[in-house]
Amino acid sequence: MISRIDLRGDALPEGPALRDLLPRADFDVQAALEKVRPICEAVHHRGDAALIDFAEKFDGVRLESVRVPAQAISDALENLDPAVRAALEESIRRARLVHREQRRSTHTTQVVPGGTVTEKWVPVDRVGLYAPGGRAVYPSSVIMNVVPAQEAGVPSLALASPAQAEFGGLPHPTILAACALLGVDEVYAAGGATAVAMFAYGTESCPPANLVTGPGNIWVAAAKRYFTGKIGIDAEAGPTEIAVLADATADPVHVASDLISQAEHDPLAAAVLVTDSVELADAVEKELEPQVAASKHIDERIRPALEGKQSAIVLVDGVEEGLRVVNAYGAEHLEIQTADAAAIAERVTNAGAIFIGPWAPVSLGDYAAGSNHVLPTGGCACHSSGLSVQSFLRGIHIVDYTKDALADVAHHVVTLAEAEDLPAHGAAIKARFGWKVPESK
Repeated sequence: MISRIDLRGDALPEGPALRDLLPRADFDVQAALEKVRPICEAVHHRGDAALIDFAEKFDGVRLESVRVPAQAISDALENLDPAVRAALEESIRRARLVHREQRRSTHTTQVVPGGTVTEKWVPVDRVGLYAPGGRAVYPSSVIMNVVPAQEAGVPSLALASPAQAEFGGLPHPTILAACALLGVDEVYAAGGATAVAMFAYGTESCPPANLVTGPGNIWVAAAKRYFTGKIGIDAEAGPTEIAVLADATADPVHVASDLISQAEHDPLAAAVLVTDSVELADAVEKELEPQVAASKHIDERIRPALEGKQSAIVLVDGVEEGLRVVNAYGAEHLEIQTADAAAIAERVTNAGAIFIGPWAPVSLGDYAAGSNHVLPTGGCACHSSGLSVQSFLRGIHIVDYTKDALADVAHHVVTLAEAEDLPAHGAAIKARFGWKVPESK
């Protein structure tokens, strides 16, 4: 069901050579870009009419309006299963606890007497948030996007999720109920590239946004790439990934269930076990069969994901070598199930989120750990972070110098300007002192 890659015996290569040995899904955003281009431009030129036409084409429902009526949002909350409501409220509470601590404060540094630089943090004016609605329903993604934006102080939030024919063209009612719990009342029935284009260009019903965040399929990723430079984006999210670094102390039942938990997202989802224990590898393989058989989305998601080129059991000589492998892989989700897992986790440098030990599975992080589950994929954890309050803030430097403070450094500024052959830069300093550069005190 899952392939093996044996990296034992020989010295592991460095950098890209090691990454090339590891499993990864094919995810050609560039090819998808050409297909989303006409969709995005149709939204640009035809606005809401294009959104309505695309909802009929892709979602099988003809909308009367792209914007979701306020009554539909409140009705969704009123009709929500009480147990689901309680779970969503607890997820929101925990996410707020974590993200509230990420807030930035204004800080002023006195560089010299009379010269200060202040960094103040300003939220993005308007954000478009995307909640997927294809193979599964993700009210948890509503929470993970909205909470950090709210804690950052973003004044204008809008959310889009695909229209559902089953629900009369509205987004899934659990998505709408999550919006109601979070106080988000600007919601649109728009999916995929059309939603990103709506936020980027604006339409008759939806003002344009400065930033778009949220996970999605390859069409969402391609649309984000198309609009890079016009709007801010969080990331080009690819298929979800789990890597488990485990030794002989790990429980194969736990490991197998965690691999399956991510495989059920998508046939391109990656499930990778890195271990120095052949016994554990054998036991996990044996355990996968009955657990997969007892699962729900076997043939359309789980089995293709586990059998795909993006999933594998990687055998290494020891935990040290395993640590090198997972740092090279840069997983979206990394579980450490080894002896002294916390110490090993401290040495991980590339991961979207790290889950320590047997009692912190990825599923906890998906819903109720308090952490954010919108994380970098495709190895991007080597240079990018997951969604946070910081994603919605901009740092602005405020420079305040007195005449004496400028005079003290003027000769250095002029010298550097002339060294760069930008004499007008130096002249802007000289003009303030009668065209004679003051001598440093």
